[in-house]
Amino acid sequence: MISPEGLKEIDRAVAKYPAGHQQSAVIAALAIAQRERGYLLPELMQFVADYLKIPAIAVQEVATFYNMYETTSVGKYKITLCTNLPCELGGAEETADYLKQKLGINFGETTLDGKFTLKEGECFGACGDAPVVLLNNHRMCGFMSRDKIDRLIEELSK
Repeated sequence: MISPEGLKEIDRAVAKYPAGHQQSAVIAALAIAQRERGYLLPELMQFVADYLKIPAIAVQEVATFYNMYETTSVGKYKITLCTNLPCELGGAEETADYLKQKLGINFGETTLDGKFTLKEGECFGACGDAPVVLLNNHRMCGFMSRDKIDRLIEELSK
């Protein structure tokens, strides 16, 4: 379910912890699994649990607690907008309205072509750059004006 290269990455994460503490690598293992498969199917979480030799519930608890993990299908580009107070004060509500209008979807939905999913997120630690979006859990974009949103959507649509 995970490529040999992905398993090597998981092994490197496990090696960072003392013997018998492989559960400490579950966050890294889930990130690798999700990167390869797009989202965390129950079978994939079970595979990670078996590979790490830990209870499946320990993997599921992590996968369902952190919002960086997806347990259902998402679009090729997941756009997560911070909606905490500092971003709200910085214009996140207007940004949300524009993103919804531009993409034709609401929070928690994916465009019909499967390209974009729009999510609400918690603080990304970039309050001074409000409003902030996080693209695919890796790329942070701040000061998201309508022009910046237009450019981002155009870039990703190519």
